[in-house]
Amino acid sequence: MTVGTNWARHYEYRASTLHTPSNLAQLQEVVAAAPRIRALGSRHSFHDLADSAELVSLESLPAAIRIDVESETVSFSAGVRYGELAPVLAASGWALRNLASLPHITVAGAIATGTHGSGDGNGTLSRAVAGLEIITASGALRTITPADPDFDGAVVSLGALGIVHRITLDIEPTFEVRQDVYEGLTWSTLLSEFDAIMGRAYSVSVFTQWAGEDVGRVWLKSVLGERRPPQSLYGATPALGARHPIHDMPTDYTTQQGGVPGPWLDRLPHFRLDHTPSNGNELQSEYIVPRRHAVAAVSAIRALSDRITPHLHISELRSIAADSLWLSGAYDTDALAIHFTWKYEPDAVLPLLPVVEEALAPFEARPHWGKLFHEVDRTRYPRLPDFVALMERMDPGAKFRNDFIERNVL
Repeated sequence: MTVGTNWARHYEYRASTLHTPSNLAQLQEVVAAAPRIRALGSRHSFHDLADSAELVSLESLPAAIRIDVESETVSFSAGVRYGELAPVLAASGWALRNLASLPHITVAGAIATGTHGSGDGNGTLSRAVAGLEIITASGALRTITPADPDFDGAVVSLGALGIVHRITLDIEPTFEVRQDVYEGLTWSTLLSEFDAIMGRAYSVSVFTQWAGEDVGRVWLKSVLGERRPPQSLYGATPALGARHPIHDMPTDYTTQQGGVPGPWLDRLPHFRLDHTPSNGNELQSEYIVPRRHAVAAVSAIRALSDRITPHLHISELRSIAADSLWLSGAYDTDALAIHFTWKYEPDAVLPLLPVVEEALAPFEARPHWGKLFHEVDRTRYPRLPDFVALMERMDPGAKFRNDFIERNVL
């Protein structure tokens, strides 16, 4: 049986078996019996991170979404996607603090790879985790909470500790957001007023193709009742009509812009919850640098525009608050994420990754685990030895390891 390819059709899974258990007992039986196995989520990783001899999908498990008002948490099956979870929360008057650009990804996959949204005060999506239930190599069920000394190592785990069965996230009362897009910002202004611009709203995204003096577009997502967006953003003015992150693309499936208020789940993502993107004609990579290096790192990439821009759909700059999760890109530092959505040109894009990484090396860059990169500088992760020790304790038989883990972690 062929498992197929990832979302972007760039990677073909080598697994010979894809299990689809429909209850916990079946999942435990599958995991216990397999010599090598990993979980397959929404297939949004761009390489072999999720591959193994056998794979298991949790999509057939009951979602079992349960809101606990007392603890202000929600728990659910690890196969649930943000686009499924968010409406249930909103209907009950609750919210997640942040969301990624694409709401169709699985929560488990997002937190295991340190995926994030944006905002100076918003951490990675992994930071919202308040508990995990993990199926270990023997098929046993282990619960890990913030009181567990292994917690900070178990959240951004790259799937190397076991199969996550259920997740608990912190939630908060629902809120409304407006989304305003600005055009005409210059590079000189962005670099001189970088902190002020990135902190101007609850969530800020800067979209650019790096070339020329015009940056591109700045998206401000502002919580109603807090600071209102400006009439002019350091010389940039509101866009006249809806915009797609990629220039000249149709806006049918982007979330409402133009300052129209709406629920958090319909404004924090760039794309609507009811739209699941088809296979993307693109490649993606992303590097996360400490916030103290943000302006220098952005300038270093801009110096490569002649080589980058011809092969690029769009880049996005987003800020992330620090966390304590061992393998997080924002571990122990406020950070800036520099994201590249490349054209589907592997022969041109893959040789560019070492060039980008060399330019960002002086700025302590960490790659997004689920995107394309050339290599990982393991010295950027001070707690990596602790993670390896945790992996050896929880999975001494290496059931959940694969080529990606051997190559990039060990």
